[in-house]
Amino acid sequence: MPRYQYEPFDYTPPPETRGHAGRRWPVAIVGAGPVGLAAAIDLAQHGIDCVILDDNNVVSTGSRAICWSKRTLEIMDRLGVGERMRDKGVTWQVGRLFHGEKEVYSFDLLPEDGHKMPAFVNLQQYYVEEFLVARCQELSEHIDLRWKNKLTGLNHLEDGVRLKVDTPDGAYEISADYVIACDGARSPTRLMLGLSFSGQIFEERFLIADVEMTADMPSERWFWFEPPFHPGQSALLHKQPDNIYRIDLQLGWDADPNEEKKPERVLPRIEAMLGHDNFTLDWVSVYTFQCRRLERFVHDRVIFAGDSAHLVSPFGARGGNGGIQDVDNLAWKLAAILKGDAPASLLASYDEERSHGADQNILNSARATSFMTPKSETERVFRDAVLDLAADMPFARKLVNSGRLSVPCALGELSLQAGQPAAAAGLDPGAPCLDAPINDGASGWLLDHLGGGFVLLGIGTGPLPKLDGITSIEIVRPGEQAPLGDGFFTDRTGLVAERYGQGLAYLIRPDQHIAACFDIIDIRAIAQARRHALGRGGPA
Repeated sequence: MPRYQYEPFDYTPPPETRGHAGRRWPVAIVGAGPVGLAAAIDLAQHGIDCVILDDNNVVSTGSRAICWSKRTLEIMDRLGVGERMRDKGVTWQVGRLFHGEKEVYSFDLLPEDGHKMPAFVNLQQYYVEEFLVARCQELSEHIDLRWKNKLTGLNHLEDGVRLKVDTPDGAYEISADYVIACDGARSPTRLMLGLSFSGQIFEERFLIADVEMTADMPSERWFWFEPPFHPGQSALLHKQPDNIYRIDLQLGWDADPNEEKKPERVLPRIEAMLGHDNFTLDWVSVYTFQCRRLERFVHDRVIFAGDSAHLVSPFGARGGNGGIQDVDNLAWKLAAILKGDAPASLLASYDEERSHGADQNILNSARATSFMTPKSETERVFRDAVLDLAADMPFARKLVNSGRLSVPCALGELSLQAGQPAAAAGLDPGAPCLDAPINDGASGWLLDHLGGGFVLLGIGTGPLPKLDGITSIEIVRPGEQAPLGDGFFTDRTGLVAERYGQGLAYLIRPDQHIAACFDIIDIRAIAQARRHALGRGGPA
């Protein structure tokens, strides 16, 4: 019996099935997984109404995505669920890598202090969805979450999309200005539009299992190449909340997925790994490595995000984290278009920036797959030599690839960025903002004051101008007097200046990426940089 107690959400007959005329929605979202729910919350916080259609009425079965990166936690914090995820999840930042019985080396993903969120937390996807659903309910003024509403068809209109939906009470139709397809790897929306993925399907299968057990094990990521309990293959162990442990075991391409999921096949493998049988099998699945994506993520007024747009292998935690970064990039742009602050052509920047992010994830995922599962004797000799060297030679550790873990996507050199590169000590346009401790009347954090709208952030620049559509925030040195509550905060530990540079100003996008950097405060240049970030003018 699964450890998590699934509680079905209430199905409510849509008004359209009861003879009421349906309204036209600014945005319809297909799929109530983490990506779709996060998109709805972000849009709602911008004041945009949306309807979510999901053909089920429970959170995801099995833990599925479990490893959430610091950047994703920062996004989730802006959406109102980051602290719940951090507090419930298992925080970790240390990884250990083994070759056979020998530990090759360990690594620390967050070697510095001064961040509100940890490097990673492990938290089952069903908890993440539970928290996001609760947040949607808090924003019910803007979000209509419809369970057991299955999309069965859609047609492009001249100025929107017409959707056909099936429910236990019959079928109905609604219209929306835009549709966001967040309906997963087998996306019905993608199939309805006749779209297909391009990329690689690797000849490799992995068993993924969650087991419940009581064990005195640290909160770390352990990865084995050729472990003694699973000869010639690889294995991964992760700790989750509620005494649940995630285990991944390489099976090989000739493994039969249906056979390998049977308890009589799964249990002996896990017993060999753990050295005991004092555990309960909670969930099991078999997956195939894939690195594929749509050629374009924007198709007229239908926009794809998450697994419906791109797929990567699980090692590296790039799937769920990449999907959250998708909608973080999309929501503010779509809100600006719907409010008339930006032209519809701004959506091209979503396609550009998140295609770039997907390509980064696919590249790293494909490289990890090749290193983990050598396809020739030459590749295997190279891998084993690297692992032998890595125990004593730090340079060789950069060549080891057991899944390059998810990192924020930088957008430098892409079309929306403007202004000059930062000084040596600063951040360049396109970079994601870094957190740091500040005094904002309490022991606060810089990222709590960035995002949602455009912000002009000054670090020791003196008074900043007031511009329409831009909030100004000035950070002063530790010990200096700052008129708190008026856009002035103190750099509590000096880390703001260390990470951003002194005497620089940044125009921050609503998704906490840097739109432009300035060492001279020029009102016209700042205003032009904002227009450019909204797709309304050339660069400053």
